[in-house]
Amino acid sequence: MADALRDTPLRAVQVEALVVMKVIKHSSQSFPTAATGSLVGMDVNGSLQITNSFPFPAVDPSTQDGHQESLHTLAAAAPRAKSNAAYQNEMIKFLREVNVDAQNVGWYTSTSMGNFINTNTIENQFFYQKEPNERTVALVHDVSRSSAGSLNLKAFRLSPAFMAAFKEGKFTTETLQKSGLRYQDILVELPLTIHNSHLLTSLLHQLPSEPSAEPPSFPPTLAALTSDPTPTPAPLCPNFDALELSIDPFLEKTCDLLLESIEAHHTELNNHQYYQRSLAREQTKINAWQAKRKQDNAARVAAKQTPLPEDEWQRLFKLPAEPSRLETLLNSRQVEQYARQVDGFTAGVTGKMFAVRSNLLPGEAP
Repeated sequence: MADALRDTPLRAVQVEALVVMKVIKHSSQSFPTAATGSLVGMDVNGSLQITNSFPFPAVDPSTQDGHQESLHTLAAAAPRAKSNAAYQNEMIKFLREVNVDAQNVGWYTSTSMGNFINTNTIENQFFYQKEPNERTVALVHDVSRSSAGSLNLKAFRLSPAFMAAFKEGKFTTETLQKSGLRYQDILVELPLTIHNSHLLTSLLHQLPSEPSAEPPSFPPTLAALTSDPTPTPAPLCPNFDALELSIDPFLEKTCDLLLESIEAHHTELNNHQYYQRSLAREQTKINAWQAKRKQDNAARVAAKQTPLPEDEWQRLFKLPAEPSRLETLLNSRQVEQYARQVDGFTAGVTGKMFAVRSNLLPGEAP
């Protein structure tokens, strides 16, 4: 029965509201350093239910050389650290003692502007998802997008094709052609829903209040108006922020990051082209040496002498090693992620612009 459940692919992820609040709080406190932690829960008929979480211990700055980049790298690599693995097992044992779901179902991390597709993320998820049927996911929380009032939380898994390629450790042109692996096949996004308890759902339905029938009270003095210029709105009351026509403030930053990713991708392509040119030069030298050796052996055979070995080129010449194409795949996937974000930013603004087109263009009929 357990094997049958493991063979069932994961179809969705359900996250408790408490877990979402814990992840948001930890990510906000650790920003701009990446926040990482462990997720616990259970698998119910192909739906991964995440019921609790706890953060990994923070990196001690006193033990480092003071560089922010090294601290960020250590924090991003925390899920697969040996000390944190022991800490996670100890925490799960304590949770089991108090009858809390104590099955590890993945890990979470924070990011900014969608910049999370890198080697650390891949290695962390591979560490948790070592077997093709391992029921673990990676929750990615975008702090920058969530700070604007729209929660940005996504669940990812590594595809089986990429897991097999990463386990083999060969990302050459030949292996990629044989396997047909593309940058779209690196991560698989699962649909995510947030689950609230029945008591919390009842409370949310009772929060909106009816508008008051009494006339509003005006501030008695100028000092009172200055201290509280806007009256406190009712909980969950509607607002007009969604009707603003201003361009999304994150659009410019995302475009800058998109250009940087394209430049990094172009650099990787230049490195591969340099390898191809070096390989072609060495092949030309080897072919010339082999042709000369054949002529020498023909002359030695005519002179009834012992021919020289023709495989000495393996000792005399060294072919350059092909660089890994993993970084190229990750850069391509990151470019796609930024392009999706730009598309999402502009979709809402474009719709509003068409709605008020007659007011923006003079002489345009409504």
